[in-house]
Amino acid sequence: MAAHVLRLRVVLLLGGLRGDRRHVVRVVSGLILLAAATAVACWALLSMTDAPTDVAQTVIVLGGSALTLGFTLAPLIAGATDPLDPRRFAVFGVGGRSLASILVLAGFVSVPILVLIALAVCTAIVWEAHGVPVVLAATSALIAVLTCVLLARVCMAVTALALRERRSRELTGLFALTIVVVLVPVGVFLASLEWDGHVPTQLESAVSVLAATPFGAAWSLPGLVAGGRSAGIPVAVAIGTVVVLWLAWHQLVSRLLTTTERPAAVRERGGLGWFAVAPGTATGAVAARSLLYWMRDARYLVNVIVVPVVALLAAVPLLIAGVPAPIVALVPVPIMALFFGWLPHNDLAYDSTAVWMHIASGIRGSADRLGRLVPILLIGVPILAVSIPFAITLYDRWALLPAMVGVCASLFLGGLGLSSIASVLSPYPVSRPGDSPFQQPQRSSAWGAITQAIVLLGAIVVSAPTLWWAWLALSRDIDYALAALWGGLGTGLGVLLAGIAIGGVLFGRRGTRLMEFAEAA
Repeated sequence: MAAHVLRLRVVLLLGGLRGDRRHVVRVVSGLILLAAATAVACWALLSMTDAPTDVAQTVIVLGGSALTLGFTLAPLIAGATDPLDPRRFAVFGVGGRSLASILVLAGFVSVPILVLIALAVCTAIVWEAHGVPVVLAATSALIAVLTCVLLARVCMAVTALALRERRSRELTGLFALTIVVVLVPVGVFLASLEWDGHVPTQLESAVSVLAATPFGAAWSLPGLVAGGRSAGIPVAVAIGTVVVLWLAWHQLVSRLLTTTERPAAVRERGGLGWFAVAPGTATGAVAARSLLYWMRDARYLVNVIVVPVVALLAAVPLLIAGVPAPIVALVPVPIMALFFGWLPHNDLAYDSTAVWMHIASGIRGSADRLGRLVPILLIGVPILAVSIPFAITLYDRWALLPAMVGVCASLFLGGLGLSSIASVLSPYPVSRPGDSPFQQPQRSSAWGAITQAIVLLGAIVVSAPTLWWAWLALSRDIDYALAALWGGLGTGLGVLLAGIAIGGVLFGRRGTRLMEFAEAA
């Protein structure tokens, strides 16, 4: 049976070279590029045979951890159909345990795993050149490859069980966005480090942490032995990871063999978009509807685009006035956080008469308030997560990062909390759906401008302690950076939760007035 499954696996791989000419050219070109990239990576690894042990350990552990993480996330992001899905082999009458072992063996026959094996062999050669016993280097490489194979199998099975029915480009986009939010700041941080002939202390700490995790434990074993350091914890973590993944894989195979893959309904394939991704709750429905509006309505898109432009323009007068450029680099990001938190302060008015759906459905006010904040959170958090590291890099002092995070969190989350109240308490007329975003209706009073100012100034006032701690960290003692971080997070979350609660109560009590406003506007 094992030979039969392996033969089927090879046939499936070769089947990728069949089809129309355009498909074959695309596949062959991709394989050539992958082979070239693998050759370059192997050459780079083999060139480290003469490098210091700590340098080789840092590069191999960081690279190996990234690869292991990639095998974990790729099934969740790609959403591709698993050719080794255990349900496909249920008709063969093979027991769950035997089938699980056979499918793990077949998992080694894939292009990504073959590339990983080539890199793992190169790391073993590097460590053998550093005096590590061949058996230890080869065993470490084998455990690392087996961990990646098991992670891929387990994540593919989890995807088949939990995410297949909700798979969509929206969900894939959310996964990709999460990765960008994590990787970009890390990449900016690593690029800002200066080696100066030795491994930076930040990377040494990162390698030590990764060595105690399932992602880097197996890759770190030879380097720890070569450096004369204890490898007890990494050995336990590496072996324990394989055992846990093996048991989890067996359980998932048993579960998959007793379930059937439900065909997607036509309406599901037709594309419910964000409604297929969001939870089946009132908050999820409001969030999905709001996401559709934010992604398609020009009025929302213009507001989002204007915020970074305004933040960058605010830096120009400071440069003209002679403020040092590193200080100016810190200014635009908090301004973006402030305005992102301010954007939803009049979101009910943008709904126009469509707000009746929220009122007539009888949903809780807190569900409406929270659901409407999901789009700006999905937009603001990634932009801030990418912008903050760049600003700190320009300032050239990473110790200030906690203070910057605290300030932005307080301004952004605090602004969202106040906006949740203001949009219910005092909405004002805006351009109707389909009109130009720059076309504003005439207003009989200045209450709209007052509302805007109250939300902006209110976010600054509630963030005043955090801003003060950040200023002390910048000008006096960097130890205040942690106070700014925790103070900003606490203040922002507190105001956000209070704003959702108060706004929810007001939404429930002012439903009639909101409908009257929508009709009149």
